[in-house]
Amino acid sequence: MSVGFASRALPVDALTRPHFSALPPLSLYVHIPWCVRKCPYCDFNSHAAPDVLPEDAYVEALITDLESALPSIWGRKVSTMFIGGGTPSLFSAAAIDRLLAAVRARVPLSPDAEITLEANPGTFEREKFAGFYAAGINRLSLGIQSFDDRCLRALGRIHGTEEARRAAEVALMIFGNVNFDLMFALPEQTPADAASDVAAALAFAPPHLSFYHLTLEPNTLFHRHPPPLPDDETAADIEDAMCAALDRAGYVHYETSAHAKPGYECRHNVNYWRFGDYLGIGAGAHSKLSFADRIVRQLRFKQPKQYLERVARGDALQENMEITRRDLPFEFMLNALRLTDGVPAGLFAERTGMPLSIAARPIAEATRRGLLDPDPTVLRPTPLGRRFLNDLQSLFLESPR
Repeated sequence: MSVGFASRALPVDALTRPHFSALPPLSLYVHIPWCVRKCPYCDFNSHAAPDVLPEDAYVEALITDLESALPSIWGRKVSTMFIGGGTPSLFSAAAIDRLLAAVRARVPLSPDAEITLEANPGTFEREKFAGFYAAGINRLSLGIQSFDDRCLRALGRIHGTEEARRAAEVALMIFGNVNFDLMFALPEQTPADAASDVAAALAFAPPHLSFYHLTLEPNTLFHRHPPPLPDDETAADIEDAMCAALDRAGYVHYETSAHAKPGYECRHNVNYWRFGDYLGIGAGAHSKLSFADRIVRQLRFKQPKQYLERVARGDALQENMEITRRDLPFEFMLNALRLTDGVPAGLFAERTGMPLSIAARPIAEATRRGLLDPDPTVLRPTPLGRRFLNDLQSLFLESPR
């Protein structure tokens, strides 16, 4: 729920430091860093799992990490929780149950909290997935990526089409609220190939679909050895056709890469896009936390072994930096402008603790270029702005005056 401000005069330093009368909604992110193997396109903090996964030790570290962070979120309700990776479904249902029980015992988790777990079809076991649901997971995000065996091999995935279909079917039976993660503009993918992938996904009628454009990220195998990808024009045609098919099927394109049936938008991710707060625990987890007069970003140590060692020493934070006034417009717009409908203009002050006037110049320029809706009551990208989102967001990199 959006948080409002009491009517009051702005303090003298209102243009220098944030001031909050009510803090943004809070989410919890938990990072599990291991995968069966590292995919060649992935730049996330993920690592090939050792022969013996240190499951118990890692869950204990997560609990200790959360306890250490409690003073920074004391008394605040947690509205959503997301367990990401890596491949969290490598962990046993018992480990996830222990983690969720520890979270409930330490923070006021909302009774209707959305609790998501990321899963790989290659780790699918009916009994394990049922155990995740029994533990309290009420939303599953399934990393299918494609229903085409050729594309899956090109992406280095550990599952095939039949495994993807079986996992999708059973996940929908158990959880109901399921997201399919898929990718497009894949190696040698044609528009017809992509259309078949979309049709295969829609045949299951999942409540939520995420489609990501494959990009060659630094520090990945694909960046060092690029595969043959569709050209930009073909990729744009694929995206347009994909979005049109999803629109016809009744999905709302509510965020750059996300489509949902009405009422099934990912509440956790929407909190990110609306510049809400989140505490991240686990190896390499990021946090964004607001206090009465400042906003900070934190980063945990990335390497799992180092993270376990640092948690044991009571110091899991690698970075703890305050977001400056200069960076706030970009930080906010980087998130909010991903939403198709944008956000109310008043949300900028609510979530940054600063007046919107500090972003007046880039807003005027974005509006002049036709990238931002001229309606002063909303901050919403135009269709052109959605097409050239990076250009729109980059306008807010300039320092406020």
